[in-house]
This record gives sequence, C-alpha cells and structure tokens, in this order.
Amino acid sequence: MPDTTDPDEFVKPFVSETLGSKSLYFSISAIQSSMNLMQPDALVLEYTRTMMGFLLFNPRPDNIAMIGLGGGSMAKFCYRYLPRTRLVVVEINPHVVALRDAFLIPPDDSRFKVLQGDGALFVRRPPKQYDVLLVDGFEVSGIPARLCSQRFYEHCYEALQPGGILVVNLHYRHPHFDTYVARVHAAFKGEVHVVVEPEADNATVFACKGHLHEALPASSTPTRPAGLPDAAWSQLEAAFAHIAQSLRRA
Repeated sequence: MPDTTDPDEFVKPFVSETLGSKSLYFSISAIQSSMNLMQPDALVLEYTRTMMGFLLFNPRPDNIAMIGLGGGSMAKFCYRYLPRTRLVVVEINPHVVALRDAFLIPPDDSRFKVLQGDGALFVRRPPKQYDVLLVDGFEVSGIPARLCSQRFYEHCYEALQPGGILVVNLHYRHPHFDTYVARVHAAFKGEVHVVVEPEADNATVFACKGHLHEALPASSTPTRPAGLPDAAWSQLEAAFAHIAQSLRRA
C-alpha cells in the first residue's frame, strides 16, 4: 500500500506521560491509547479487552488485520500472546506511525507489519481474506466517514474469510451510532451483536461472516483460549464473561 498524502494534512497527536503510564491524545478531552510503563503489552483501556472478544469465536486466528494503530495496545497484545498469528495494522496518520517506538510497538518482521495508509482503501483491495478484522480508527473529530459508510462495512465483509469476525469500536452516545450499527447489520446479514461498556461510552460491535451465535462455545462460562498464558487470560476473563452473558441474553 503506498504512503498517503502530505503529513501536514493530519493532526499531530501529543503524548502525556506520568510515573506509571504513557497516553496518546488528539485532544485533551479524549484519550486514544494508554500504556502501562511497567507492563507495556497490557490492555489498559477496558474497550480494548472487549475487542479481544473475537477469541471467543476464533481462539487461534491465522491472520488478523487492524485499522487504526493508536498506541498499539491490541497490536502488542496480539503479537505477544498469539505467537502463531500474522498481523497487519493500517494507520492513515503518519504522525501516529512515527510514535511506534515511543509506545514500544515491535518492529516489522515476518508476522507483523504496520502500513501507513487508508484503511478504507485497504479493505477495498485486501491482499488476502482475514480471520479477524479490528476497526478502531478515530480522528480528532471522531470516527471518519470513510470508516463507517455502508460501502466500507460491505468491503469489510468481503475482506473476511467465511466465518470471519469483524470487531468495531464505536461511541454509543454518538448521534449516528444507531445508523452505523444498522449499516453493519445490512452488510453482515444481521449476524451482529453489540456489547456496551458498563462504565464508558464505548460500544463494541461483533459481526460474523457466518452465524455469530453458532460460533460461540456452548458453555455459559467463557473458555480460555488454548495456549493463552495466565498474564493474558487474567486481563481478558472478566471482559469475556461480560460478552458471553450479553450474547446469551440477546
């Protein structure tokens, strides 16, 4: 994917650091990402743990694509704890990509790559079909129009393998939230479930290129993905229980 246009067209984020954490902002009112300096691979923000709920449906994905890098929280978590998975992350803002070392995002290698480019163009012409597609792309004014259009979600559907999972981070208090969710429903033939964070404004949308509930394990207790270390499962267990309960109430 070629680099996008002039860096001057993009808002430059700023970094705030305390004794224990480092955070990425586009504006002081909205945190984009946060890193625990003692545990740089940990998922600090609750919605990132919920987005990892795709592991309930596919505990061992071969290929994951992410739209939106931010401080790389989910990318680092997946790179460390899913060692067999290949990851590609697409980030349009070159200033965000330039901060990858500041947030200890690993360098590109045979199974991990960060591409500077437009996520909407990426899913329109993906190099392959993916098992999981994570969409967490925000600008200073919120989610860009190109990442929440009907056509975008239709391209996401086509970019997934049969049975693949789309996971989208949205703000459920946004005035167009219901419209965005309806677009996902239309693109994914209704195989959609929304999980609202109990103490935040985030909502995580799960959509399946197949039958969403059939992909969920039968047990009412979320199953720990095979091979996932204690350090990872301790972060995800509560979020996964919340997702599983939400799905079974639907």
